[in-house]
Amino acid sequence: MLETTQIKQRLPFIDLIRGITIIEMISYHFLWDLVYLYNADIPWYKSHGAYIWQQSICWTFILLAGFSWHLGKKHMKRGLWAFGGGVVVSLVTAIVLPNDRVRYGVLTLIGSCILIWILLDKVLKKIPAGVGVSVSFVLFLILRSWTKQDPIQLSDNLLNVTWLKSVLAYIGFPQAGFSSTDYFPLLPWIFLFATGYFLYSFLQEKGLINRLFGKWKVPGINFLGKHSLIIYMIHQPICYVVAFLVSEIF
Repeated sequence: MLETTQIKQRLPFIDLIRGITIIEMISYHFLWDLVYLYNADIPWYKSHGAYIWQQSICWTFILLAGFSWHLGKKHMKRGLWAFGGGVVVSLVTAIVLPNDRVRYGVLTLIGSCILIWILLDKVLKKIPAGVGVSVSFVLFLILRSWTKQDPIQLSDNLLNVTWLKSVLAYIGFPQAGFSSTDYFPLLPWIFLFATGYFLYSFLQEKGLINRLFGKWKVPGINFLGKHSLIIYMIHQPICYVVAFLVSEIF
């Protein structure tokens, strides 16, 4: 049945999950700085386990972004802020870390998805939520596997068109020579965003939103979750400085 009680625009447990994920992200990036900028010897960080950790952080952010679409009204503002944050990260890393620059990172993806959903929301609402969750997640898994194993490559003539290469990389078809230390193109990740979007609707139909996400508040961590974008923007310079100090001391 459709949930009849009013759903809060801020769900404490969602902020808590996002806050925990922010802490994980800061920890991951701090270790990245130690390993790749200051040559710290941390073998585990280059293992498959560390990769799974990194992916779980990003999956959570993207799922929550889709889920949280329903909790706010200023979608244009939120989308532009996230997309703009992604542009800033790309520009700063291109200047400060040209060999490790970020192109089409997770902020760019989330901002893009929010802006795209402004156009798609009315249509997607007509899709049964259970079907939407299932189809979106299956498409995400299929496309994630396909784009990793069989990327589409253009002919040499087309590769001379710089803007076309950029557009293809943004969509999910990077060409030879493309690199990014944080790469989340539209395909397949837009379908993980869609999974979160439909998951909210599915749980709402079952009357579970407030029951599952309306409590569980941990003040300090919830604060991080509420201000995740600004923390994302400022955490890397702080990690960089702290990692430098740690490398100098130890």
